[in-house]
Amino acid sequence: MQEIEPPDSHHLSAAIGWLELGNLGETESDLNRISAANQCHPDVLEVRWIVFAQTQRWEAALQSARALLKMAPNRCSGWLHQAYALRRVSKDGLKLAWEALLPASKKFPREATIPYNLSCYACQMDQLNEARGWFQRALLVGDKNQIKQMALEDSDLQPLWTEIRKL
Repeated sequence: MQEIEPPDSHHLSAAIGWLELGNLGETESDLNRISAANQCHPDVLEVRWIVFAQTQRWEAALQSARALLKMAPNRCSGWLHQAYALRRVSKDGLKLAWEALLPASKKFPREATIPYNLSCYACQMDQLNEARGWFQRALLVGDKNQIKQMALEDSDLQPLWTEIRKL
């Protein structure tokens, strides 16, 4: 994918700056200044997804994630964002998130967030053995201490906290 050229690159940089400052309104304003030709650029879609997620506009977040997946299927963030949004837009969200993220585990075997999230989904679907397996895989490919600490603060994994503390 080509880099975004000025002036759109300046609008994107400004949007990212506003996002880092927590000003989502200005973030969206700068994103809206980007030309139509670059609205589907993966970098723009990433920032849009973050805005939609932070404002809990999950349908819009899902559409951004799907567009990101289409434009940049080799970015794991599109897969993760899609699953994250799917979990929140449907009453069958956990199952849909699981099914959407599962193929990414093969596509991105060194990305710890994918097995970690699959572990969360499995745990919430009361598939604890499956959750344990995915959690172990996350530990193998990621920073064990960081993942363990994150898990002990993640209510999705609460059914496994006793086991995780012993690791």
